[in-house]
Amino acid sequence: MTERLSKGCYRKLTLISAPAGYGKTTLVSEWLSSCGRATAWISLEEGDSELTRFLTCWITSLQTLKENIGEGILAVLQTPQPPPTEWILTALLQEISAISSPFILVLDDYHAVKSEAVDAALLFMLNHFPSQMHLVITTREDPNIPLARFRVRDQLNELRAADLRFTFSESEDFLNNGMSLELSGDQIASLESRTEGWIAGLHLAALSIQGDRDAVQLIPSFNGRHHFVLDYLVEEVLDRQPMAVQAFLLRTSILERLCGSLCDDVMFDESVSSNETLLELERKNLFVVPLDHERRWYRYHHLFVDLLRKRLQESLDDSHIAELHRRASAWYEHNGYEIEAFRHAVESNDMDRAALLLEGNGMPLHLRGAASISLNWLASLPAAELNARPALWVMYGSALLSTS
Repeated sequence: MTERLSKGCYRKLTLISAPAGYGKTTLVSEWLSSCGRATAWISLEEGDSELTRFLTCWITSLQTLKENIGEGILAVLQTPQPPPTEWILTALLQEISAISSPFILVLDDYHAVKSEAVDAALLFMLNHFPSQMHLVITTREDPNIPLARFRVRDQLNELRAADLRFTFSESEDFLNNGMSLELSGDQIASLESRTEGWIAGLHLAALSIQGDRDAVQLIPSFNGRHHFVLDYLVEEVLDRQPMAVQAFLLRTSILERLCGSLCDDVMFDESVSSNETLLELERKNLFVVPLDHERRWYRYHHLFVDLLRKRLQESLDDSHIAELHRRASAWYEHNGYEIEAFRHAVESNDMDRAALLLEGNGMPLHLRGAASISLNWLASLPAAELNARPALWVMYGSALLSTS
């Protein structure tokens, strides 16, 4: 991965954009320690959203490379009526041009900055960078700059969650060598699958195993409801979102896959465009995984959806959750996904609807690839319910035969 960062230095910008806990800052630190270029580093905080403070941090970091650079600009920034921003940025670029050797400037945690003025200043600087300067941005969400334009011009080197996730061999090295565990290949593969290579998830699992000393018991049950994972995702991800976004995440967590119109029907809120919300969740790296290149279907990260479903159960009563499943079932049926419609009808405890969907249009669902879910539901029903619907007894027997 560090080699990929080094090869991208001829471009203007390296963007490392991924959710919390993917090791973005650690990766850049390790790379810079051996890349051979001078480096200036800015660790951004929420207070840096104010443009004057942002530019002050920028200049202060550059002074570690060239003493006294930008001193006049700093003085101007403190005046009651500083000159126009473009004048300040142009002057700063002129001084940066005086740095003769190639160097790298890192803007770490750019997601902490919430400012159109800062975004505009960043874009202006990127458009006019001298060739010896390379910018690295680490962030939990994509910055509000035209990334597509830089991508088309071959001026953008980018790493995403899919690039940063640990492979099996990296997971094995981290767990057995880095964390001094003695896990088998099957145990490592199970954790790598459950965490989807999420580095923080692997670390939290390792800490739990170190504490309990019982990997055999912990690994099969390790999910988003484990208290270490739960605390991290709640504090670092969920609680940082606006209430409207939290509501969307919780209510759509009942879905295995998400698309705009399906989420619209589940949310039942005309003020919310689910398609726009999904695109924004992807931009913010909120543990959503695209399932196609058209940005139509998504799913949530396995551990994240475990957390969301737990919070949903805590925040809504069973009748409200059942209503969400009924809406999802209706959408799936209307769009020709009968098996998914049946599954949500079962989850909604709507006996009549589930029975009708199971019967299908001329051919029962258990004969069309849904034998397991059909049999599980039928087996869960009291005899009185089956007696009231004799056709279900027939399908029960047929499902048993088809799975034997």
